[in-house]
Amino acid sequence: MAVRRAAPSRWRRLREAVSVDRLQQCLFSPELCAPMAALLLLAECVINVAVIERVKYTEIDWRAYMQEVEGVYNGTLDYSRLGGDTGPLVYPAGFVYIFLGLYHITSGGANMRLAQYIFMAIYLANWALVSRLYVRSKKVPPYVLAVMSLTSYRVHSIYVLRLFNDPVAMLLLYASINCFMDARWSLGSLLFSLGVSVKMSVLLFAPALLLAYLYTLGFWGTVKQLTICGGVQVALGAPFLAAAPVAYLRGAFDLGRVFQYQWTVNWRCLAEEVFLDRRLHVLLLALHLIVLALFAQGRWRRFLSAFGRLQATGGPEISCQLLLLPLFTANLIGMAFARSLHYQFYVWYYHSLPYLLWSAPFAPVTRLCLLGVIELCWNTYPSTPLSSAALHCCHLVLIAGLWRTGGLLSQVAPPARAQKLKK
Repeated sequence: MAVRRAAPSRWRRLREAVSVDRLQQCLFSPELCAPMAALLLLAECVINVAVIERVKYTEIDWRAYMQEVEGVYNGTLDYSRLGGDTGPLVYPAGFVYIFLGLYHITSGGANMRLAQYIFMAIYLANWALVSRLYVRSKKVPPYVLAVMSLTSYRVHSIYVLRLFNDPVAMLLLYASINCFMDARWSLGSLLFSLGVSVKMSVLLFAPALLLAYLYTLGFWGTVKQLTICGGVQVALGAPFLAAAPVAYLRGAFDLGRVFQYQWTVNWRCLAEEVFLDRRLHVLLLALHLIVLALFAQGRWRRFLSAFGRLQATGGPEISCQLLLLPLFTANLIGMAFARSLHYQFYVWYYHSLPYLLWSAPFAPVTRLCLLGVIELCWNTYPSTPLSSAALHCCHLVLIAGLWRTGGLLSQVAPPARAQKLKK
């Protein structure tokens, strides 16, 4: 009789597990992101293998990367004498060491299939790190992770069909954010600086990170973290600084580099002479700094000070929302006012877009429409005046929506009286 009773019990549990209510929760409840993230990680393994095996590789920068690091391998440490088919070497020393390792592993860059599978591993590691942020924050419904994973051919292409250095930098960036979220600040600073040493685009997160240091660690804690960041750059660049310091600093940290109009995604709506005009660059920089200052004073100061208190007192896991939103918003602002965005730059903010959209007070349909239009703009090649204008509109709408996130503090942080009682 006991056996007969057990069977219906198992059947009942199975029916409950696959019930309509349970399936709806698995798709729409932010608290249940973990199963979806794990399932999508397995799906991504299959998708990336299929892309590598069935879609033709396109050469853009990989050969130039190999030529640049080959010069270092042959003993050249003067950055002014290092370059490839696409021009001079313009990345810091961390890029050189990582791609020099890839140079050796892939037989001088000739073993393309092995390189693609290495970048597939980078993609999967990046997905795991991003998924952990979404799972911990409980901000976004699970079905949005599926949209993010399965709908962007461009992102898969950037990783496994183009082999750009941007994915490597973003992997280190997301690893650092996970460390910050876990209060492992020194390790996070180390990883963040390593990301900067691969590509300076990671510095777009720096304004919000600086505030996070100040409000979480205090003045001397901030000094310590900045020392770690600076020390990493000095240590990695030491051989090049010793050989030709001016050439290294000019080559690796050239903030005034001129971008080519033919590759721009965001400024095709302007004539080329306007695109190259220095006055436009100064205006964009001024707007960038003004918007950063407004958010820092009007939003991030409150969010990050609350995050610092909650992290110190063992607050709820979702308090990481107070850290993630300023970091992701700072990066978005930097991209919105960038002098030029190229197609590979999409990965700079692609995995943070759902988080930002679900942080803004938009209806779900509006969020999905914005995500779709942004995806369409980045997949329009060559870009057009319409696609560039649409991308700017989406950025501005999203930034305006994020300005209205003042209620986030009351959703995540406990009331001040509760905090005092807890202490």
